[in-house]
Amino acid sequence: MRLLYALIVSFLPLCADACELALVLAVDVSGSVDSREYRVQMNGLALALGDGSVADALIDAQAQITLVQWTGASRQRQTIPWTAINGIEDVEALAVRINDDQRRWRNFSTAIGEAIEVSAALFDAVPQCKRRVIDVSGDGISNEGVEPRDLLGLMRSQDITINAIAIETEETDLTAYFFENLIVGEGAFVITASGFDDYPEQIRRKLQRETTKQLSRLPFALDGCDHSALACDHKVRYKHP
Repeated sequence: MRLLYALIVSFLPLCADACELALVLAVDVSGSVDSREYRVQMNGLALALGDGSVADALIDAQAQITLVQWTGASRQRQTIPWTAINGIEDVEALAVRINDDQRRWRNFSTAIGEAIEVSAALFDAVPQCKRRVIDVSGDGISNEGVEPRDLLGLMRSQDITINAIAIETEETDLTAYFFENLIVGEGAFVITASGFDDYPEQIRRKLQRETTKQLSRLPFALDGCDHSALACDHKVRYKHP
C-alpha cells in the first residue's frame, strides 16, 4: 500500500502541470498592413494577454504560446518561441516580448495557406499539450501559394483548430471568406474587427473565447447576433460544425 501511495503522490504533480493548450498567434504583416496597423496588432495582443480572465485561463491551462509573423510565400517566421505560462510573471513577460517584437517583412503578398502550414508544424515541439489552436489575424484574402481551404482536411486529421479574426478594411466580406476557407475544428469561429482600431477589443474577446474552457467550444447562437463578433446578416452561416 505504501508503494502504491508513493506512486500516486509522485504522479499528481505531472497531472497538475499538464499543458491543456498550445496556441499559435499568427499575425498578418503583409503589404496591406502599414506600420501603424502593425503596431496596433502587437499592442492589442499584449494588452489582451493582460486581461484578467485571459491570463487566469492561460495559467490554469499551463499553456504554451508562440507567435508567427506571416505574409507572402516563403515569408513566415516564428519570431517568439514557445513560451510556457505557469504564472502571472510569464504572462507579463510574454506581453512585453510581443509588444516589442519587430516586424520582419513589408510590402509582400498574403499567403494564408503557407502561414497555416508553418504554424501547424510548430506543434511538434509541444506534444504534451492536449489542445492545439492556431489564431489567425488578417485583413485580406489569400492571394499567393496554397489555398487555405485545401489544408483544412489535414488540419482536421491532426486535431488542430483554426480560429480567425477578420480585420475588415475593404468591401470584400473577409469574415465570410475566413468562415468558408480558413476555420476548422470543433467550435471553430471567426470574430470581426471593424478596421484596425477595433482590433484590440476584438482580439481580447477572441482570446477570452479561445482560452476559457466553458466558452471555447460554444457554437454561435442562432437566435441572436453578437455585433462585435459577427455581422448580423451572417448569424446563421457562421455556426460552424
